[in-house]
Amino acid sequence: MKKTISLNTCNFCYRKCGKDRKSDQLGFCNAGKDLTVYSYGLHHGEEPPISGKLGSGTVFFAHCCMKCVYCQNYKFSQLSDKEEISIQQFAKILLKLQAMHSHNINLVSPTHYASQILDGLEIAKKEGLNIPIVFNTGGYDSEETIEAFKNVADVYIVDMKYSNNEYAEKFSYSPGYVEINRRIVKQMYENVGQLQLDNNGIATKGVIIRCLLLPNDISGTCQTLEWIEQNISDKVHISLMSQYYPIYKAKE
Repeated sequence: MKKTISLNTCNFCYRKCGKDRKSDQLGFCNAGKDLTVYSYGLHHGEEPPISGKLGSGTVFFAHCCMKCVYCQNYKFSQLSDKEEISIQQFAKILLKLQAMHSHNINLVSPTHYASQILDGLEIAKKEGLNIPIVFNTGGYDSEETIEAFKNVADVYIVDMKYSNNEYAEKFSYSPGYVEINRRIVKQMYENVGQLQLDNNGIATKGVIIRCLLLPNDISGTCQTLEWIEQNISDKVHISLMSQYYPIYKAKE
């Protein structure tokens, strides 16, 4: 697996903070040198092509490279104190999920652990992991990270949260979000193309774009959809997510 990312001078997300994570310096994401998995198991709440009937083999990683004030997963994205695990333990988790007959391995918020995940996947694949890999991201990844997962990720689930940088910075502490988000979505689409399904309707390859509908048109979803049609395809798989509810710091 070709790596274009470095744990020594972290460039996993768009911030490219340059922290020496290998020496356990913490970046904006609060992640150090080791993986922190909050939970894993069969998940039935994803899009139908991902969850299917048997469930998606989902791994929820602690911490995040974004800080969304409305995050519904804030307990592990921003507050988690779970114990760290080794790369070998992570590989065993992936193989266990496959043994549970999951349709895929679904890596949720993987960006800040990109290098360690690649190492774990390499070990697991040598030991028989052969189901699709889903890269499930908030859409603030560096182009180098997406390049590193080329020919590794089979399916990308990517958020397009905003069409306005002012709101992206105010509500997710993510300056420059719109430009990098659109660049990496194009990059993902170039890597894997349209969503492809097997005979059971399960995704085997391709891109799913999630648009979270935020109050008062904060997300600018119509502009995002227009951009997708004009710059990617009018046939790309879209997931319009309306389950927003005020939580965590949203009340402030």
